[in-house]
Amino acid sequence: MKKPLFSLLFATTLLVVPTYAIVSGAPFPRSAASKAATPYKLQPQLSTLGWEAKAVTHGHNGTAQFSAGELLVTDTQLVGGTVTVDMKTIKATDITDAETYGKFMGHLTSDDFFATAKHTTASFNITRVTPIKGAAATANNATITGELTIKGITKPLSFPAKVGVKNGVVAATGTATVNRTQYDIKYGSKSFFDNIGDKAIYDDFTLSFNVIAKQ
Repeated sequence: MKKPLFSLLFATTLLVVPTYAIVSGAPFPRSAASKAATPYKLQPQLSTLGWEAKAVTHGHNGTAQFSAGELLVTDTQLVGGTVTVDMKTIKATDITDAETYGKFMGHLTSDDFFATAKHTTASFNITRVTPIKGAAATANNATITGELTIKGITKPLSFPAKVGVKNGVVAATGTATVNRTQYDIKYGSKSFFDNIGDKAIYDDFTLSFNVIAKQ
């Protein structure tokens, strides 16, 4: 039987984002986000989060759920905000056998990985949104920079996304690559353990998101 594989949050097919006014102009630092910004409340029931993780011989994917959040908007531009994930909602969607699923999820939520009994939430705080000049209408139009917290450990993270604001709705869609070892998730990592061969789990996993927020 294959050993349980590290997995997570942060993905498979994303929901299609409607056409919104794109991010434009100069980058927005944290101070700009807090100045005269309008808060938009994250809509967990309309937002999605997927994760995908791989090992040398196989991989797994699944979902998690946003529990709360707020995005900050100035002049139809996303400038900041924070989103929170309920770590106890992590699921693997590719495992159909009940026994295998139970063992996998037991390991995934243990101290070897996300320690969800101790760390019930993860969060991402947006500190900067930088427009991508010349982005096509259907392409990522901004680089989002912020601080990702997992297991109580906070590290910087930056990734491209498609962002828009229109008619009282903010939409943000993208995929972020996360190095799990930065968050003390080292199980099966070749970076820390020798001679594990094809039992190794890759350090990077991906989080794919579609976030919707409303005034």
